[in-house]
Order: sequence, then structure tokens, then C-alpha cells
Amino acid sequence: MANADSNTFARPEIEPAITTLLKTPLGATHDLFQLLNQCQRYVDGLIENDNHVECMALCGRLLAGLNVLKFTLKSPLPEYFIESLTTDMTKPDDYRCPLSTDSETLCEYCASLTMLLLNQQESPEQVEKITGMLFEMVNVLAEDLKAPRFMRTESGLVMIGGEAVPGIH
Repeated sequence: MANADSNTFARPEIEPAITTLLKTPLGATHDLFQLLNQCQRYVDGLIENDNHVECMALCGRLLAGLNVLKFTLKSPLPEYFIESLTTDMTKPDDYRCPLSTDSETLCEYCASLTMLLLNQQESPEQVEKITGMLFEMVNVLAEDLKAPRFMRTESGLVMIGGEAVPGIH
């Protein structure tokens, strides 16, 4: 049994959420959406945490997740994603990212902000603002990548912008 001044938990099977989050494996076997969800969890934990050591650990995990995500973004989309990213709707403006940059660049921006936090050279006020910006950017990236990319037409699948999708039926 832990005493009131201890950091030890009386019931070791109950771990704080941050510990569980940091222990969650992350790797190349994760698909795009799993990586995005994990990056969002890291940045959620980061924005809600005041413990410096835990924040640095979360930044490290987030950077690792973003680096795996960069690799995943360069890989072809698996067939099972094409269906989840396809819509029958014909309103392309409904799915536009609020930023006029591509997903790979957004991912790079997120990684750069994370590196900035890991360098630990900013004032507490700057860290708060950078963390908030990172939170927003990761969530914009996730929303953009989870938004429909393809539209069904009578002639087959096309990109939402109207261009044909070669090799996809």
C-alpha cells in the first residue's frame, strides 16, 4: 500500500494514462489511420500535461510517430483504404483542407514544431504557444488525411478534384 506522499500506486494494475500511452507500441506495421490516431493521442497528452519529463517523452514518441507517418505517406494506398476514402457526394469543396499545403508538408511542419519543443530553448510562454500550434496542426493533418479523396462516377473512381485515378476501378 502506498502512502499519501508516495508516487507509487497502491494497485499496480492501474497505470496512469500517460504511462499506458508511452508504452503503446508504434511501428511500420501500423496503417495510416492507426498512426494518425496515435499521433493525435500523443499531442492530446502533450497539451494536457504539465510534467516536463512526460512532455519530453511524449514529444519523442510524437516525433517517432510523425517519422513513421512520413514513410507511410509516400507508400501507395492499400485497397481497403480506397473504399473508406471514397464518397458518392459531388461537393469537392466540403473536403478541402483549410491549409493550402499537402499532407507531406503538414507532417514536416508538425515534426519541426516537435523538434523545437525537444530542443528546450523556448520560454514557458513560447512552449505553450508552440504546443498549441502543434496540437492544431496534428489535428488538421489527421482531418485532412481522413477526408474522402475519391468520388464514384459513372466512369469509375476519380480524385475529388476531378482527375482520373489510374489503376483503380
